[in-house]
Amino acid sequence: MAAHRVICWDCGEEVDDPFVNTCPRCGGLLTVKMDLEPVKEMKPEDLRSTPIGVWRYAPFMPVDPAHKVSIQEGGTPLYTTAALGAEVGVKNTFVKFEGLNPTGSFKDRGMTIGVSRANELGAKVVGCASTGNTSAALAAYAAKAGMKCAVFLPSGKVAMGKLAQALFFGAKVLSIDGNFDDALALARKMSEERKLYLLNSINPYRPEGQKSVLFEIMDQLRYNVPDRIILPVGNAANIWAVYKAITELQEVGWIDKVPMLTGIQAEGASPVAQAFAKSSETFVPEENPETVATAIRIGNPISGRKALKAIYSTGGYATTVTDAEIISAQQLLGRKEGVCVEPASAASVAGLRKLRAEGIIDRDERVVCICTGNGLKDPDTIINNCAPPIKCGNSVADVERALSE
Repeated sequence: MAAHRVICWDCGEEVDDPFVNTCPRCGGLLTVKMDLEPVKEMKPEDLRSTPIGVWRYAPFMPVDPAHKVSIQEGGTPLYTTAALGAEVGVKNTFVKFEGLNPTGSFKDRGMTIGVSRANELGAKVVGCASTGNTSAALAAYAAKAGMKCAVFLPSGKVAMGKLAQALFFGAKVLSIDGNFDDALALARKMSEERKLYLLNSINPYRPEGQKSVLFEIMDQLRYNVPDRIILPVGNAANIWAVYKAITELQEVGWIDKVPMLTGIQAEGASPVAQAFAKSSETFVPEENPETVATAIRIGNPISGRKALKAIYSTGGYATTVTDAEIISAQQLLGRKEGVCVEPASAASVAGLRKLRAEGIIDRDERVVCICTGNGLKDPDTIINNCAPPIKCGNSVADVERALSE
């Protein structure tokens, strides 16, 4: 396997047991510390003989490619969005569209590394709790690896497009009486009893794959570092993963500037943003989070403290947006740029619009909005917020009349 250590993020203890997800000493979160000495002898162009995607950055990953489980994840487009930029008043706006990953979300990045690690360890059963995208991704990668898969979903809180994927790929789908945090507690108990290999983002290998989105952005911008990167924040592993990638690129000398990491939460599920507003390094969990953006409807984010570290360390920012602002931004992106994202993804664009209006973001900044999932993940929300089909007779005159109205 690639040279690395798993250490406790809180106390620094090195952890040798590959099946634990928290520190046996203090109960803290775990993280991977890579040995990047070999990479320091390389240049970014040395990696470009491999197609763009997660595994182009194998020297930064803690899994031996010999155990790779891949369905060609990553390599998503970075759009230059002139019309969107003009609308919000930030002309140099880019959108990194993660909805074009194989299962339609950024979670595929983490799962290719997570399931590859499970494969490396000889695991036969994998599992996760999920608001939807994680379950869809894990089900697909488990199918590719020939592993059994169990997913724990909060009852009635998962968009149909995501549920359909988990079922389609053959996972055992368990609808849990409770919210996401209840589902995760049950999945963690199963993991602690060694009945499955847990692949939620509490697993330290998951964020390792997710950090590849930052490597790709740098690649696509030819290492011209943007001023700011904006992300939706739910369970908060993604913004931490992006921060970790930034520190690793600094360590190997490939960048000498740090983008301001900016996290956006839905108003009804915003423990990280509320902590930021108080300049706190810890957050208070919310018991009953609620938002139309189901992918970030999480009240007790596993990586919440890590997210705050990422934001503070880069001089970034955090704020909330309303459901109405999320839907408006979703429609703006679709009708100005032809990009269809799910509500949680639109939170980054809604945040850009809000923070520009408040003067937090300057008009001359170069900003990348990461949009995490495809709009077809949640078609009901799209349909419920658009005008219905126009009833029309079967003649040219009927069509002309309908169009004129």
